[in-house]
Amino acid sequence: MTQRPAPLDPTRRYDLDWLRVIAILLLLFYHTGMWFNTWDWHVKNNETTVSFQYWMVWSHFFRMPLLLFISGAGTFMALGKRTPGQFAAERFRRLFVPLVFGMLVVVPPQIYYERIGQYASYAEFYKTVFEFKPYPDGGSLSWHHLWFIFYLFLFSLLALPLLKYLRSERSASFREKCAWLLASPAAALFIPALLLLNSQFLLRPFFPEETHDLVHDWAYFVFYFGFFLAGMIAYSVPPLWQSIGRNRKYFLVATLVVLVPFYLCYFHFRGVIQLAWDTQTIGDFFDRVAIFVSWFTVITLIAYGQHYLNKPHPWLATISEGLYPFYILHQTVIIAIGYYICQLPWSIAAKYGTICVLTLVVCVAMYGLLIRPFKLMRLFFGMK
Repeated sequence: MTQRPAPLDPTRRYDLDWLRVIAILLLLFYHTGMWFNTWDWHVKNNETTVSFQYWMVWSHFFRMPLLLFISGAGTFMALGKRTPGQFAAERFRRLFVPLVFGMLVVVPPQIYYERIGQYASYAEFYKTVFEFKPYPDGGSLSWHHLWFIFYLFLFSLLALPLLKYLRSERSASFREKCAWLLASPAAALFIPALLLLNSQFLLRPFFPEETHDLVHDWAYFVFYFGFFLAGMIAYSVPPLWQSIGRNRKYFLVATLVVLVPFYLCYFHFRGVIQLAWDTQTIGDFFDRVAIFVSWFTVITLIAYGQHYLNKPHPWLATISEGLYPFYILHQTVIIAIGYYICQLPWSIAAKYGTICVLTLVVCVAMYGLLIRPFKLMRLFFGMK
């Protein structure tokens, strides 16, 4: 007997749910790839390759902005009929509590495997977490990949006044202006991209990338906040949201075009080709092009998601419920499993595939057996 499709809920954005699933799966593939590329990371395979970097460098510039755009739209939905106080309390429970739990329970194994030769056992290492000294300056307290949850918590609170305004009748004129201003494909592409670029022009001289620190780096903070606000505003203006979907083909062409100089610069850095400019000029140009790549890719994915993914599925609600715990767990599981897999005399492809599959299986099993059935664990992992 075939299973009947789930009923369509007109208040639910299934496309955003599906894009969230895709973005989280991309994180699985991305963070597993960090074992094997030549970039610095907490732990590395004894053999590395640049081949992973050719797709990872593009995904680096849109995977988290995409999640933040989706989160901005989701935050607009989340306010609903809640009062600001109820909304703040809900954000505290679903974001801050899992962040603290994650820093004390989920993240420490990552640091242990990074420093495993310094300790006789995990119990000996774990005592250092409660010295409350920050990683990596000799301490073991860190949020690692959970920085996203910390940023999302702050973004939600900072955006609350705008959120209230967007949900009130007083914003009708503002929303109409947004729909008019960003109605054309060129405006939807370049106005947000130029705002993001200008923010980086102003802030990066004071917070350069080589000193990138997610605690103090206001350039990155503002950059990511821009995507969060963009998602919130775009979803709050139905005509704008609809025009994004209609203009998807223009967005796709623009993304493909801007990827040409992006990859030309990257291939120059890799020694594949030689450009005529000096390295400093190429580096500055790459940084600016990368901002356009970020925005163009995100808006393209949102637009095509509207067209092809706004469909229910019997499993979608169950998958969506487990995505947040999966995000919290995935990097720790990747490192724990990868530490042992990478000691085997296998090829990089075999190790990569094995780590991806085992991480998926272990995270799903932990969610189904240890998290989903228990109220306390649901609290610690931010579930309703």
